[in-house]
Amino acid sequence: MKVGFIGVGSQGGPMARRIAEGGHALTLWARREASLTPFDDLEPTIASTPSEVARGADLVGICVFGDADVREVVGGSEGVLAGMASGAVLVIHSTVHPDTCRTIAKQAAAKDIAVLDAPVSGGGQAALEGRLLVLVGGDATVLQRSLPVLKTFGNPIRHVGPLGSGQVAKLVNNALFAATLAVANDALALGVALGLDEVELVESLKQGSANSTALGVAAGMRPRLDDPNSGLSGVGALLTKDLDLVAELATRSGADVAPLREAADRWLTLVRPSPTTP
Repeated sequence: MKVGFIGVGSQGGPMARRIAEGGHALTLWARREASLTPFDDLEPTIASTPSEVARGADLVGICVFGDADVREVVGGSEGVLAGMASGAVLVIHSTVHPDTCRTIAKQAAAKDIAVLDAPVSGGGQAALEGRLLVLVGGDATVLQRSLPVLKTFGNPIRHVGPLGSGQVAKLVNNALFAATLAVANDALALGVALGLDEVELVESLKQGSANSTALGVAAGMRPRLDDPNSGLSGVGALLTKDLDLVAELATRSGADVAPLREAADRWLTLVRPSPTTP
C-alpha cells in the first residue's frame, strides 16, 4: 500500500519505520526537517506539506500530540484531507477527544474518505517489535482494508466499537495506568518504610500476583522522581491531557470518574512540573 505518515516522535517514529520495513511505500512529513533524519536509511518520500504527504496514499496515519495538532494537519487548504483521494483511509493514532475524530469523519465523508480512530498503547519499543496494542473505532470493513498497514506495528489489534470507541478505550486505559502507577509507588514506598530492600521487593513482587506493567514502570521512575531534569514532565503532560479528556467524557455521561482520577492525580503530582513562581 502507499502510506502517508505524520508524527514521527518517540511513538510515531517506530511505527513509521515498521510500515516501511513491512514493504509499504512511505511518504513522511514533519514540521522539523531534523525529525526525518533517522529515516534516511529507508529512503522514504519526503513531502513539503500535509496535503502532499496524503497525495496518492491509500492510507494516511497521524500520530501527533493532541486535538489541536490533529485538526491543524488534517484541515485547511494544505491539510491531509485536501490531498487525499476518494476511497482512501485516514487513521488517527493520536490520543484525542472522540468528538475530534467524529468531526473529521464528517468532513472526510464529503470526499468519500473513511476515518478510523486507532490510538496505540505500549511505547516505542513495542512499536519496533510489532507488538503495540491498537484500539480501533470505526467501520469493520474499513479496518479490514487497513490491516496490512496496522499489522506491521500492531499485535493485538482490537476493534472496540464505532468511530470514537478507540479513543474512549485508550483514555480509560491511560486513566487506569496512571492510577495504578500511583498505587504501585505507594506500595513500594511502604515496603521500604517497613525495612525491605527496594530492589529485592520489586523483583519479588514481579513474581507474584501483584505484578503489573505499572509496577515495573513505577519502580524504574522512582529514582528520578526528585530530579527536576529527569524528563518525566513529558510523561506528566501526556497523562494530564488524557485524564482531562476522560474526565470531560465522564462528566458529560454522568459516570463517576472521581476515584480513578484521585488516584491518578497522586501520580501526576510526582511527574508533572510545578507551576512557575513569578
